[in-house]
Amino acid sequence: MNPTLTQFGAQMSKLTGVRAIMKDINETLRAGKSREFINLSAGNPVILPEVEQLWRNCTAELLSSAEYGEVVCRYGSSQGYRPLIEAVLNDFNPRYGLTLTDRNILITPGSQALYFLAANALGGYTQAGELKEIVLPLSPDYTGYGGVTLIPEALRAYRPTLELGPDPHRFKYRPDFSQLEITEKTGFVLFSRPCNPTGNVLTDDEVNRISALAAPYNAPIFIDSAYAPPFPALNYADMTPIFGANRVHCMSLSKAGLPGERIGIAIGDANVIQVLESFQTNLCIHSSRYGQAIAAIAIASGALADVSLTVIRPHYQGKFTTLETTLDEAMPKTVPWRLHRAEGAIFAWLWLQDLPMTDWQFYQELKQCGVIVVPGSPFFPGLREDWLHTQQCFRISLTATKEEIAAALRRLAKLVDDVYRQSEVSDRPPQNQVETGCQV
Repeated sequence: MNPTLTQFGAQMSKLTGVRAIMKDINETLRAGKSREFINLSAGNPVILPEVEQLWRNCTAELLSSAEYGEVVCRYGSSQGYRPLIEAVLNDFNPRYGLTLTDRNILITPGSQALYFLAANALGGYTQAGELKEIVLPLSPDYTGYGGVTLIPEALRAYRPTLELGPDPHRFKYRPDFSQLEITEKTGFVLFSRPCNPTGNVLTDDEVNRISALAAPYNAPIFIDSAYAPPFPALNYADMTPIFGANRVHCMSLSKAGLPGERIGIAIGDANVIQVLESFQTNLCIHSSRYGQAIAAIAIASGALADVSLTVIRPHYQGKFTTLETTLDEAMPKTVPWRLHRAEGAIFAWLWLQDLPMTDWQFYQELKQCGVIVVPGSPFFPGLREDWLHTQQCFRISLTATKEEIAAALRRLAKLVDDVYRQSEVSDRPPQNQVETGCQV
């Protein structure tokens, strides 16, 4: 049957951002049974033995406890499982010198659900008919932000400045405060720190400046901390989470090895938390109680923070070192390529400046080399201006083995060399043309 969709139904039934590209990737992998692909597109975390064992241990403790029946056989509070809220309070207050109470915390079914709550409670049209914008101050950013709002015109992203040098093959995005506008039209501000896809970490000063711009308008600052310390602690540059004032610290346990249980944690102003809790009550009642219960055990024992520092961070940081070293060795010296500085997350972000084709076309060519990465253009949701840079970048996952990463990037470097040389000779007689492609 073909039911008639509402405006919201039509909006939310579309595949947005990387999810649309993943459809092509999945079809490619299914159709390519005769070819071995190196897949550098995945956002799923690696199942690390020590991390899996941690969650097995927490599950065993829950199963043997008298609390098991209460956890899985009863509904709970929409705010969250009380022992998990207490575990967060007992960890964060002494760790960061805070004075949080339970009124400052909300547990959600993953951080994506948290941004959906915020986007539609604080962004969109007010009762008076005024549009409240969701401001992304630093583009590119998480592709999922493009799909959380029921009012697409509410999303507005700002183009960054590009900090180049001194290394000719590195760069960093920074907020362009000369262009960034936070006004009475702003519903809330949202950014990831560390950033998916680039690994960028906004400095304390940049976060404080954004917060100061929003304060006069009672606009909350939602800081997506899915890769931040204390868990999963996937920051390679020094950083400390910033709390208080108009900031909402948004955590996820997905990259700490628990993506299947969808556990998000919001820490912020009690009034904002109350609004989000009410929205969540109407939407889904509460997050998975099983996931919350084992998370409470892992946090309260200190085991989650410990495994994040000793296992999770070194694993991905070592992968980035392999990627960085391979690119420096294999990429053609004459091509203007740049890698975003390694500051966090589980991805690398590659910019092929002056790329003589679109990111989507290069992605298709690279598949012929047996390598899959993610084109960068879906990571600019809400950007309302044309910018050639958006079609010159690629997200590269660090979830493959070091050997696979090195092999894939050598193939990528060969294709880059072919593509740029092909462009250089495109105006020459046909006999001087260079064919692109890979032999795998």
